[in-house]
Amino acid sequence: MQKLLLLADEAIAQGALDGGLSGVYAYPGTPSTEITEYIQASPEAKEKGIHCRWSSNEKTAMESAMGMSFVGKRSLVCMKHVGLNVAADPFMNAAITGVNGGVLVLSADDPSMHSSQNEHDSRYYG
Repeated sequence: MQKLLLLADEAIAQGALDGGLSGVYAYPGTPSTEITEYIQASPEAKEKGIHCRWSSNEKTAMESAMGMSFVGKRSLVCMKHVGLNVAADPFMNAAITGVNGGVLVLSADDPSMHSSQNEHDSRYYG
């Protein structure tokens, strides 16, 4: 196994690739943007044909990731700190419909307003 020195976002992206990711869907917003960018630039992702798309908003990103999961593929959805509010409808409905392939939801929250102009903590959805 090759040793890599990665930033946190890059390590998350590489972990998803190593975990058998089939698709990533995201709405850009710092600091989550770098995860999708890393996967888009990855030779491994290109070699494996990983579906990697920017979405028009967080809701459509969540729906795309859920669609991939429904057919048995692993997917990742990335969004900025307030994004899970926008994606709340499909996120909550996923609890009813379930997933087949697995969906990793990454919401780059900022509960203490460290780097954002407003505070957000989506752990309450759990």
